[in-house]
Amino acid sequence: MQQNPAWCILAEQVSDKLLLRSKRVADVLKVRAIYEPGGGVYVMKRYCSVMTNSNVPHVAMRWCMAVGMTWALLACASNANLNDAADANGVPVWVSEGSVIRASKDGRRFQGVGSAPMLGDFSLQTSTADNRARSEINRILASYVEIVSRDFIASGDADESGFTEQLVAQQMDQLANIDLTGIQVIGHWTDKQSKVIYAIAEVDMQQVREAIKSAESLHPGLRKFISAEGNNIFDRIATTTE
Repeated sequence: MQQNPAWCILAEQVSDKLLLRSKRVADVLKVRAIYEPGGGVYVMKRYCSVMTNSNVPHVAMRWCMAVGMTWALLACASNANLNDAADANGVPVWVSEGSVIRASKDGRRFQGVGSAPMLGDFSLQTSTADNRARSEINRILASYVEIVSRDFIASGDADESGFTEQLVAQQMDQLANIDLTGIQVIGHWTDKQSKVIYAIAEVDMQQVREAIKSAESLHPGLRKFISAEGNNIFDRIATTTE
């Protein structure tokens, strides 16, 4: 079957798997990220080269554009709403607040905030802020697991599984081996004076629970305790918002 190349612009959240679910798209050739400034907020767009089936090239192209526009609008709306909550100086609340463990009506999330100064390259500066935001999630996740570990010891159940105080630090080191998927950068903000770019990333508690559940490097007793009590401990230490 003949295949025709087509280009479409997608928001960061659109995955290659989503594209390939359509029978009108035969393959995704490549993806590249381009960062473009707009209204003080830097939006990352994904330019995807896709191969469309020749018998429906126009339909496929329209489908691709429709998906891209929908996700782009959702991404921009989400980012705009996130930055709307700001102080008197126009600094978004999430920038001032920093990395948090947050509980709200929308769920339980780990949110990390990172920043990067001017580096002479806009794409590099933005990706640096993104990576630092993701690293912040790893840091606050380690803090969370440490609290859970000490609660586990205090519960009295740790002795039966052989989990001791000496193992707490070891569990922190093992977190680096966890395959924590699902972390998404959900917003950016640029300080117009300093030109520092801020990024906020988040991951859902349920995704963290699933990752910990399958992480064989962590103590099995601790994993079982997190599965049973993780949400309760999360709610106890989280910043609560409406």
